[in-house]
Amino acid sequence: MGLVLRFLVLFVVLANYLCGQGSAGASANFQQRFIVDMPTAGLLKSNSVALDADFFADGGLMLRLTASAFNRLNFGISYGGTEIIGNGNVNWYRLPGVNLKIRIIDESLNFPAIALGFDSQGREGYIDSLKRYEFKSPGFYAVASKSFKFLGYSSVHGGINYSLEKDDGDKSLNYYIGFDKTIGKDITFSVEYNFAVNDNSANALGSGKGYLNAGIRWSLGSGFTIEFNWKDILVNKDPGNSRVVKLEYIQGL
Repeated sequence: MGLVLRFLVLFVVLANYLCGQGSAGASANFQQRFIVDMPTAGLLKSNSVALDADFFADGGLMLRLTASAFNRLNFGISYGGTEIIGNGNVNWYRLPGVNLKIRIIDESLNFPAIALGFDSQGREGYIDSLKRYEFKSPGFYAVASKSFKFLGYSSVHGGINYSLEKDDGDKSLNYYIGFDKTIGKDITFSVEYNFAVNDNSANALGSGKGYLNAGIRWSLGSGFTIEFNWKDILVNKDPGNSRVVKLEYIQGL
């Protein structure tokens, strides 16, 4: 864990020497693509790429590479595992994750942006016996996002999703909502509630409370953003609360 902290300090110091914005704050140059874990209708700009790195419990690391060939279409791949940082054998994910998002309606004054997508990448560790991640992947989803200008910017999000991780016997259609608010030009606070109705059967991990997650994002410099997330605040599953650090870098081609 000390190695991770040293890396994060180095990341912050180097990024602050750069100019420009990441994807957080009122002066953000890039759209926010996730509330905390669940997708928004936000996309990368045309001809740009993003690299995300999630650091989580048990020495876990997940990398996601996303590209945009057009303004309305993003696609990417992800992979990771636990025990990558620390001692012991690495527990790699069973398969790489793939994701695709297309925005079918752009946001207007009186109507939200709407996007459709597929994302097979769950969050945190993979549980072989249940063939699922600790936090299930979105799978197929539809999401709407609407922004408002008031003391900076705020956005509300609402989505439905159907995860393909259903070997625990829970095949329900799921729902989620979220909200984010800029704090000054560099910081955004986000909160999401994943109803997790696809994770509350007898063999599932959830207990029916849903997953309440919150995070704070900070734009550090040209395309760099660092994010600190607090997940499962309601302790919907054992062991409950988890803390995740995420780094994001976006670059136009």
